[in-house]
Amino acid sequence: MGNAFRTLVVLNPKAGWRLGERRRSTLLAAIRRTVRDVEFVETAGPGDATRRVREGLRAGAEQIVSIGGDGTHHEVLNGFFEEDGRPVRDGAVLAPLPGGTGGDFRKTLGYGRNPLELVALLGDRATRPCDVGHLAYFDRDGRPATRWFLNIASFGLGGLVDDLVNRSSKAFGGFVSFAAATVRALARFRPQVVRLQLNDRPEVIRTISVVACANGRWFGGGMQIAPDARLDDGLFDVVTLPAQSLVDYLLRGHRVYAGTHVTLPGVIVERARKVVAEPFDPDEAVLLDVDGEALGRLPATFELRTGLLRLKA
Repeated sequence: MGNAFRTLVVLNPKAGWRLGERRRSTLLAAIRRTVRDVEFVETAGPGDATRRVREGLRAGAEQIVSIGGDGTHHEVLNGFFEEDGRPVRDGAVLAPLPGGTGGDFRKTLGYGRNPLELVALLGDRATRPCDVGHLAYFDRDGRPATRWFLNIASFGLGGLVDDLVNRSSKAFGGFVSFAAATVRALARFRPQVVRLQLNDRPEVIRTISVVACANGRWFGGGMQIAPDARLDDGLFDVVTLPAQSLVDYLLRGHRVYAGTHVTLPGVIVERARKVVAEPFDPDEAVLLDVDGEALGRLPATFELRTGLLRLKA
């Protein structure tokens, strides 16, 4: 306890875990007992977590505890970096505690659903290195933008699924929300043709439903899209799913959840540190899914930065 980091706790009160007042009080009290030098803030809306984390790190916080889902962790991660890409504080630690609709990143870490079970991790200075993805892309208004991501950035069907999930009720949890949105998206999605370049290899043209640049293993509310991905190997697992119909998904979609889809015909798994992607037709909107957020569209460049983050895990 005496060796714990100076800590800022960022809580998303609207995350899918939906802390009741008693459970919330129990969790925060447990954190206070474990980490004496601690401050708590609640997010008030989109982008607030990023701002509050930057402010906290500049003020001397060493460890950021993120309580929420994948979207909250994504915003918190982006607060670790200045607008120009420099780290706000070298050696800062991220402790992502679960509590949201998707909860996919926690699965790669081996975490359960209950954040109370993980509070003990906050009391010492043990950490592990974690690779971080950097994305240069175009936002919904067609303006150049950049983001950092922890888990998976994909394009194709996933961006449409995110949009549907974020517009729908999440009362039934992540699995149901994402599965229902996937079925709805496939009913209207048409396969897309993209240009891809991995590292310095020759460019290829593919017809796809999804291409995932995976640091972690799971996305989409429990789909194990990249079963062999590691957070500390310095490489994306780049998984391409070929064009598929709603019927294909209903017949074989369970294999994506199990991680056995990688042996299906047409599925391509590659490894790369850098991926450049653009639509074959410049006028076609190929949508992005970044840590479960629908941020924009191709063209985009995905790069993995090795060991850039210290993770409490």
